[in-house]
Amino acid sequence: MDVSTLPKTRAEAKAQGAAYYFTGEPCKHGHIAPRKTKGACLECLRAEWERGKVARAEYFADYNRSERGLQSKKRYYAVNREQVIERAKAAPPSLKNAYRSAWKRANIDWVRADTSARRKRYRQATPPWFDADMKAEVREMYRVAYRLSKMTGRRHHVDHIYPLRSDSVCGLHVPWNLQVLPWEENAAKSNALPPDSMALAFPRGR
Repeated sequence: MDVSTLPKTRAEAKAQGAAYYFTGEPCKHGHIAPRKTKGACLECLRAEWERGKVARAEYFADYNRSERGLQSKKRYYAVNREQVIERAKAAPPSLKNAYRSAWKRANIDWVRADTSARRKRYRQATPPWFDADMKAEVREMYRVAYRLSKMTGRRHHVDHIYPLRSDSVCGLHVPWNLQVLPWEENAAKSNALPPDSMALAFPRGR
Protein backbone atom coordinates (compact mmCIF):
# COMPACT_ATOMS: atom_id res chain seq x y z
CA MET A 1 0.00 0.00 0.00
CA ASP A 2 1.43 3.38 -1.06
CA VAL A 3 0.87 5.55 2.02
CA SER A 4 1.79 8.71 0.12
CA THR A 5 -1.51 8.55 -1.76
CA LEU A 6 -3.67 8.10 1.35
CA PRO A 7 -5.65 10.90 3.04
CA LYS A 8 -3.92 12.43 6.06
CA THR A 9 -6.84 12.32 8.49
CA ARG A 10 -9.94 10.26 9.19
CA ALA A 11 -12.11 13.23 8.25
CA GLU A 12 -10.43 13.51 4.85
CA ALA A 13 -10.81 9.75 4.33
CA LYS A 14 -14.54 9.93 5.14
CA ALA A 15 -15.00 12.88 2.83
CA GLN A 16 -13.24 11.07 -0.02
CA GLY A 17 -14.88 7.71 0.69
CA ALA A 18 -11.43 6.16 1.21
CA ALA A 19 -11.02 2.95 3.20
CA TYR A 20 -7.68 3.98 4.74
CA TYR A 21 -5.75 7.05 5.82
CA PHE A 22 -2.21 7.67 7.06
CA THR A 23 -1.25 10.33 9.55
CA GLY A 24 2.44 9.50 9.87
CA GLU A 25 2.00 9.57 13.64
CA PRO A 26 2.17 6.54 15.96
CA CYS A 27 -1.09 5.06 17.23
CA LYS A 28 -1.67 4.55 20.95
CA HIS A 29 0.29 1.28 20.72
CA GLY A 30 3.24 2.93 18.97
CA HIS A 31 2.59 1.66 15.41
CA ILE A 32 3.26 4.01 12.50
CA ALA A 33 1.00 2.43 9.91
CA PRO A 34 -2.12 3.13 7.80
CA ARG A 35 -5.40 3.14 9.68
CA LYS A 36 -8.81 1.98 8.59
CA THR A 37 -11.35 4.75 8.21
CA LYS A 38 -13.87 2.51 9.98
CA GLY A 39 -11.50 0.77 12.33
CA ALA A 40 -8.08 0.74 13.91
CA CYS A 41 -4.44 0.85 12.89
CA LEU A 42 -3.58 -2.01 10.50
CA GLU A 43 -0.67 -3.13 12.68
CA CYS A 44 -2.98 -3.26 15.71
CA LEU A 45 -5.44 -5.33 13.72
CA ARG A 46 -2.66 -7.66 12.55
CA ALA A 47 -1.44 -8.13 16.13
CA GLU A 48 -5.00 -8.82 17.29
CA TRP A 49 -5.40 -11.38 14.50
CA GLU A 50 -2.19 -13.15 15.54
CA ARG A 51 -3.35 -13.34 19.15
CA GLY A 52 -6.66 -14.70 17.91
CA LYS A 53 -4.87 -17.35 15.86
CA VAL A 54 -3.14 -18.63 18.99
CA ALA A 55 -6.41 -18.68 20.92
CA ARG A 56 -8.21 -20.46 18.07
CA ALA A 57 -5.41 -23.01 17.72
CA GLU A 58 -5.59 -23.78 21.44
CA TYR A 59 -9.37 -24.06 21.29
CA PHE A 60 -9.37 -26.47 18.35
CA ALA A 61 -6.48 -28.48 19.81
CA ASP A 62 -8.50 -28.99 23.00
CA TYR A 63 -11.62 -29.79 20.98
CA ASN A 64 -9.80 -32.32 18.80
CA ARG A 65 -8.55 -34.12 21.90
CA SER A 66 -11.97 -34.17 23.53
CA GLU A 67 -14.38 -37.09 23.25
CA ARG A 68 -16.82 -34.86 21.37
CA GLY A 69 -14.15 -33.87 18.84
CA LEU A 70 -12.96 -37.45 18.34
CA GLN A 71 -16.48 -38.69 17.74
CA SER A 72 -17.11 -35.83 15.29
CA LYS A 73 -13.99 -36.75 13.30
CA LYS A 74 -15.01 -40.41 13.23
CA ARG A 75 -18.44 -39.50 11.87
CA TYR A 76 -16.93 -37.24 9.23
CA TYR A 77 -14.45 -39.92 8.15
CA ALA A 78 -17.19 -42.55 7.92
CA VAL A 79 -19.18 -40.33 5.54
CA ASN A 80 -16.25 -38.88 3.57
CA ARG A 81 -13.70 -41.72 3.66
CA GLU A 82 -12.81 -41.70 -0.04
CA GLN A 83 -12.37 -37.91 -0.18
CA VAL A 84 -10.19 -37.96 2.95
CA ILE A 85 -7.96 -40.66 1.46
CA GLU A 86 -7.65 -38.83 -1.87
CA ARG A 87 -6.73 -35.56 -0.13
CA ALA A 88 -4.11 -37.38 1.93
CA LYS A 89 -2.62 -38.95 -1.21
CA ALA A 90 -2.51 -35.58 -2.99
CA ALA A 91 -0.77 -33.77 -0.12
CA PRO A 92 2.87 -32.80 -0.83
CA PRO A 93 5.54 -35.05 0.76
CA SER A 94 6.78 -32.22 2.98
CA LEU A 95 3.31 -31.83 4.52
CA LYS A 96 2.97 -35.59 5.01
CA ASN A 97 6.38 -35.78 6.68
CA ALA A 98 5.58 -32.83 8.95
CA TYR A 99 2.23 -34.37 9.96
CA ARG A 100 3.81 -37.76 10.58
CA SER A 101 6.61 -36.26 12.69
CA ALA A 102 4.17 -34.20 14.73
CA TRP A 103 1.98 -37.26 15.33
CA LYS A 104 4.97 -39.31 16.48
CA ARG A 105 6.09 -36.58 18.88
CA ALA A 106 2.58 -36.38 20.34
CA ASN A 107 2.28 -40.19 20.65
CA ILE A 108 5.81 -41.19 21.64
CA ASP A 109 4.68 -43.93 24.08
CA TRP A 110 2.49 -45.55 21.42
CA VAL A 111 5.33 -45.35 18.86
CA ARG A 112 7.77 -47.02 21.25
CA ALA A 113 5.30 -49.77 22.10
CA ASP A 114 4.52 -50.37 18.42
CA THR A 115 8.23 -50.47 17.52
CA SER A 116 8.91 -52.97 20.29
CA ALA A 117 5.99 -55.16 19.21
CA ARG A 118 7.06 -55.03 15.56
CA ARG A 119 10.63 -56.09 16.43
CA LYS A 120 9.25 -58.97 18.46
CA ARG A 121 7.08 -60.09 15.52
CA TYR A 122 10.10 -59.94 13.21
CA ARG A 123 12.16 -62.08 15.60
CA GLN A 124 9.35 -64.62 15.93
CA ALA A 125 8.88 -64.72 12.13
CA THR A 126 12.60 -65.20 11.39
CA PRO A 127 13.32 -68.93 10.92
CA PRO A 128 16.34 -70.58 12.59
CA TRP A 129 17.82 -71.36 9.15
CA PHE A 130 17.93 -67.63 8.25
CA ASP A 131 21.56 -67.24 7.09
CA ALA A 132 23.90 -64.38 6.19
CA ASP A 133 22.95 -64.41 2.49
CA MET A 134 19.27 -64.06 3.33
CA LYS A 135 20.07 -61.25 5.75
CA ALA A 136 21.96 -59.43 2.98
CA GLU A 137 18.97 -59.83 0.61
CA VAL A 138 16.61 -58.42 3.21
CA ARG A 139 18.89 -55.44 3.82
CA GLU A 140 19.05 -54.80 0.08
CA MET A 141 15.24 -54.66 -0.06
CA TYR A 142 15.26 -51.92 2.57
CA ARG A 143 17.99 -50.05 0.68
CA VAL A 144 15.86 -50.23 -2.49
CA ALA A 145 12.89 -48.80 -0.61
CA TYR A 146 15.05 -45.98 0.75
CA ARG A 147 16.51 -45.15 -2.66
CA LEU A 148 13.07 -45.11 -4.30
CA SER A 149 11.78 -42.80 -1.59
CA LYS A 150 14.67 -40.38 -2.16
CA MET A 151 14.43 -40.54 -5.97
CA THR A 152 10.67 -40.16 -6.29
CA GLY A 153 9.83 -38.08 -3.23
CA ARG A 154 7.19 -40.72 -2.48
CA ARG A 155 7.71 -42.86 0.61
CA HIS A 156 8.17 -46.58 -0.03
CA HIS A 157 7.89 -49.47 2.43
CA VAL A 158 9.14 -53.02 2.51
CA ASP A 159 5.99 -55.11 2.72
CA HIS A 160 5.49 -58.74 3.73
CA ILE A 161 3.54 -60.39 0.91
CA TYR A 162 2.13 -62.84 3.42
CA PRO A 163 1.67 -60.72 6.56
CA LEU A 164 3.40 -61.64 9.79
CA ARG A 165 0.01 -61.42 11.51
CA SER A 166 -3.07 -63.09 10.04
CA ASP A 167 -6.01 -65.17 11.22
CA SER A 168 -5.27 -67.91 8.68
CA VAL A 169 -1.70 -67.85 7.27
CA CYS A 170 1.31 -66.06 8.76
CA GLY A 171 4.31 -65.33 6.57
CA LEU A 172 7.98 -65.42 7.43
CA HIS A 173 10.50 -62.60 7.56
CA VAL A 174 12.52 -63.93 4.61
CA PRO A 175 13.60 -62.33 1.29
CA TRP A 176 11.07 -64.10 -0.94
CA ASN A 177 8.20 -62.90 1.22
CA LEU A 178 9.16 -59.24 0.80
CA GLN A 179 8.26 -56.63 -1.79
CA VAL A 180 8.75 -52.85 -2.07
CA LEU A 181 5.53 -50.83 -2.29
CA PRO A 182 4.56 -47.15 -2.13
CA TRP A 183 3.39 -46.52 1.41
CA GLU A 184 -0.19 -45.79 0.27
CA GLU A 185 -0.48 -49.25 -1.31
CA ASN A 186 1.10 -50.87 1.72
CA ALA A 187 -1.29 -49.04 4.06
CA ALA A 188 -4.30 -50.02 1.93
CA LYS A 189 -3.12 -53.64 1.80
CA SER A 190 -2.76 -53.79 5.60
CA ASN A 191 -2.51 -57.47 6.61
CA ALA A 192 -4.61 -58.85 3.75
CA LEU A 193 -3.46 -62.07 2.16
CA PRO A 194 -2.52 -62.19 -1.54
CA PRO A 195 -5.21 -63.47 -3.96
CA ASP A 196 -3.87 -67.03 -3.89
CA SER A 197 -4.29 -67.26 -0.14
CA MET A 198 -4.00 -71.05 -0.08
CA ALA A 199 -0.41 -70.93 -1.33
CA LEU A 200 2.60 -70.82 0.97
CA ALA A 201 4.94 -67.85 1.19
CA PHE A 202 7.77 -69.72 -0.51
CA PRO A 203 8.99 -69.61 -4.13
CA ARG A 204 9.16 -72.72 -6.21
CA GLY A 205 12.27 -74.73 -5.56
CA ARG A 206 12.68 -73.52 -1.98
